[in-house]
Amino acid sequence: MWFSLFYQPLVNALIFSYNLLGGSLGWAIIGLTVAIRLILTPLTLPSLKSAQKLKELQPELAKLKEKFGGDKQAWAKKQLEFYQSRGVNPAAGCLPQIVQIVILIALFQAFNQVLTQNGNVAEGLNKILYSPLQLSSDAVINNRFAYLNLTQPDLFTIPAIKLFGFTLDKFPGIFLLLAAVTQFISSKLMLPAVNKAKAVAEKTKGQSDDMAAAMQKQMLYLMPLMTLFIGFKFASGLVLYWLTFSAIMLVQQLLLNNGQTKKT
Repeated sequence: MWFSLFYQPLVNALIFSYNLLGGSLGWAIIGLTVAIRLILTPLTLPSLKSAQKLKELQPELAKLKEKFGGDKQAWAKKQLEFYQSRGVNPAAGCLPQIVQIVILIALFQAFNQVLTQNGNVAEGLNKILYSPLQLSSDAVINNRFAYLNLTQPDLFTIPAIKLFGFTLDKFPGIFLLLAAVTQFISSKLMLPAVNKAKAVAEKTKGQSDDMAAAMQKQMLYLMPLMTLFIGFKFASGLVLYWLTFSAIMLVQQLLLNNGQTKKT
C-alpha cells in the first residue's frame, strides 16, 4: 500500500518533473517540492490559521489559567469551554499534519532512491517507473545543480582545525546554510507564541505545560542545528528539497502574519 500509493507515484513524479524541466535533477526537485507544497496548502493553511488564532488568545488564556490553574479538573473544563466559545479546536491541525508527514517521508524516500542509485541507474529506476517514463538502458541522470553534486553532501573542504578536541575539515555549503537559516527564521516567527505559552505556564508552577512550553522553545533552536547536522550526512539533493520546502512554508507564514496584522 505504501509503495503503490505514495512511494512509487512520487518517484515517477520526480522523473516526470526531470524530463519536463530540461533534464535537471535540481530543478526537478525544486519543481516537485513546490507542486506538492501547493497541493497541500488547503490542508496546511487551516493549521497555520489555527496556530495564529491560538497565539492571539494567549493573553486571555493566561488570565483564565491564573484563576483556575490550581484545580486541574476545573482548568481543563474552563479551557475547553474557552476554546469552544472562541471557535478554536487545538487538535484540528493534527490530521493535516499527519498527512504532511506521510507525504514528506515518501518524498524523502523517493528523492533518496534517485540520488543514491548504485550500478545501472536505468535498471534500478525502471523497476519503479511507469511504462511511459521508462529510461533507456544507457540513461544518465544529470545530478549537477549550481556547484552541487546532488548525490553528495553540500560541504566545503577547509584546512583542518582543532575545536573542542575535534578535527574539522568540512564546512557547510551555501544551500545547507540557507536551509538552516530559513528554518531559524521560521522558528523566530513562532517565538512570540512560544514565549506567551511559557509565560502562561510559569503562572502555575509544577503544571505539565511548564515542561511542554520549555521543550517548544528549545526545539525552535534545535531544528536549525539538526538541519546542519543532518546535512553533513545526507545527499545535497535532499538539502535542496528541505530548503525549498522550508522557504515555501516561511512565505506562507509571512503572508498569514501580514494578513493578520492588516486586520488588526
